[in-house]
Amino acid sequence: MASDKSWRKIFDDLNILSHNFNEGPFELTADQIKTSCHEFNSTGEKEPRILCKQDTRKDRPSVFTENGLFILPKRNGIYYILKGEGYVDVPDITTEIQNYQSKLDFELESSMIGDSEMQFLDFAYANSLIRTFMDDPTLVLTIRGRKYTPKFSCRVNNNILDIESVQTEVDAGYEGKNSIVLIEAKNFSATNVIIRQLYYPFRQWSENTSKKVYTIFFEKRRIINENIYYIWQFEFTDKDDYNSIHLVKSGRYRITTVEKNG
Repeated sequence: MASDKSWRKIFDDLNILSHNFNEGPFELTADQIKTSCHEFNSTGEKEPRILCKQDTRKDRPSVFTENGLFILPKRNGIYYILKGEGYVDVPDITTEIQNYQSKLDFELESSMIGDSEMQFLDFAYANSLIRTFMDDPTLVLTIRGRKYTPKFSCRVNNNILDIESVQTEVDAGYEGKNSIVLIEAKNFSATNVIIRQLYYPFRQWSENTSKKVYTIFFEKRRIINENIYYIWQFEFTDKDDYNSIHLVKSGRYRITTVEKNG
């Protein structure tokens, strides 16, 4: 959770709670955060990047939760504090685990080394689970790493926000003949997540391509000594509306390889 002590001081120093959030967001700069928190000792209590990282509802400091607020980057070094809903629920998948037969005719020995979310995502892609889930055999890996958004405007809880040059990072992006699929690999069993994690990359690639852009959450869980792969597909029904996100489909899979069948 972002530091309660630091955020209380920031709010007090800038008199943020006197702002009328019904008329628009409050804009806050990294320099203002540093000025308010310069007397604190730990990095987590004074570093803007850490203080503004509030990826789930429970990650928010109490001054945010008590007043129904959340934070979004406007551009690097400038933030919006807004009133309303900024998160989306990620419901647990309780449907039966589906057996998925790998499309490979050999064992991926290198995939057994390590235990990172990226590794498991690559394993799922290599075995064509991502292609099968999206019903698109043409998908190939083309996007990975950090990039910066182009300038765009969007609606967030009836506010019009202008976003520009915000750093984004997707764990993997796949391009097919007619679509692009962006994947965020979850490494925690969160029941909700800030919509920004999907929306900013979605807008970035919607501006940069004419193809339809899909957004996915991916998670590997260990259940009774085997790896189970969870996938959620979300969609924005209105490209310009941050809050138009909804869950399209989800599933959980057990990947079966040739050797296990043989």
